[in-house]
Amino acid sequence: MSVTPHILMIRPVNFGFNAETAVNNAFQVAGQDDQAQVKAQQEFDGFVSLLHNNGVDVIVVNDTPAPHTPDSIFPNNWISFHADGTVCLYPMFAENRRQERKPHVVEKVQERFIVERTYDLTHYEKDHRFLEGTGSMVLDRDLKIAYACLSPRTDKIVLDEWCRALDFQPIVFDAVDGAGRAIYHTNVVMCVGDRYIVICLDSIPDAAERELVRNTIDQSGKELIDITMEQLNRFAGNMLQVASIQGERLLVMSTQAYESLTPEQVNRLRSYNRIIHAPLYTIETNGGGSARCMMAEVFLERLIAE
Repeated sequence: MSVTPHILMIRPVNFGFNAETAVNNAFQVAGQDDQAQVKAQQEFDGFVSLLHNNGVDVIVVNDTPAPHTPDSIFPNNWISFHADGTVCLYPMFAENRRQERKPHVVEKVQERFIVERTYDLTHYEKDHRFLEGTGSMVLDRDLKIAYACLSPRTDKIVLDEWCRALDFQPIVFDAVDGAGRAIYHTNVVMCVGDRYIVICLDSIPDAAERELVRNTIDQSGKELIDITMEQLNRFAGNMLQVASIQGERLLVMSTQAYESLTPEQVNRLRSYNRIIHAPLYTIETNGGGSARCMMAEVFLERLIAE
C-alpha cells in the first residue's frame, strides 16, 4: 500500500529559523519575523483543518517548550512507520533536531497502532553519518524502491543499511539547485504517487544518474511528470499523496507549490487524484520545508478498527 489516511503531525510551540540546519538548507531564509511562531501555528492549524475536512485522519501531537526544537513541525525526518509494524528512528544532522525524538510522540502513536519493533539508526550520529527519514529518501512503498540524492544529510552507508533492513532497492544520485549547491533532501526534488512520479530531472546534473532515475521511473510503470528548477524552488517537488478514510486519493501541497504549476501539469495530476493545498509561507521561508515535510505517514496496523 503506497498511500495511507493516517498522518502524524507535530503542532509547534517554538517554531523559528534554525541556524544549525541553514548551513546546508538553501531554502531557509533568515528573516526578522518575530511573529514566526504565531504565524506558523496559524498555518499549521489551517493545514490540519484542510486535511480533516477532506477525510484524512491526522494525529496531532503538541510539541513541548523544552527542549527547544524549532523544527519539530517536520517529524518525517526523524521517524517513519511501516506496514510490517516497524518504527524507524533516524540520525539527524543538526544537534538541536536530535532532541525532536521525544517519547511522548511515539507513545501517542502507540495508543492507536501496533508497533512490532523499533529500528534505531541514531548511533550513526556519533560517526557524523546521517539519514533524515523520508526527507532523505522518497519511497515507492509498492515497488520497494528508495530514491535518494546524497547530501550532508543523506549518507550512502546508512542508506544502504536501511535498504537492506527494510528490503528496499536504493536509487542514488546527486541533485543540485540553480547555484550548484547540493539539495539537502530528496523530497524537495521529487514525489512518488501510486501511478505517477513528480520530479525535477534538471536538478540531476550527471547524465548517467539522470538516465538511471528516468529508466527506474519508466520501468515502474508510473507516469513521469517533470517540473522545472523554478517550480522546485517553490516546493512543487514537496508534495505527498495521501488517502481519505473513505479511500479517495488526495495530492497535498502548499499553495505556493500549487500556484507554480502549469495548467497542463495540474490537469495531469488531477487525472490521478484531487489536489488540495494550504498557504504555508512562514513555514517554508523560515523552516526551508513545506507540506510533505510536515506529514509523517503512519502505515502501522490499527489496534482497534474504527
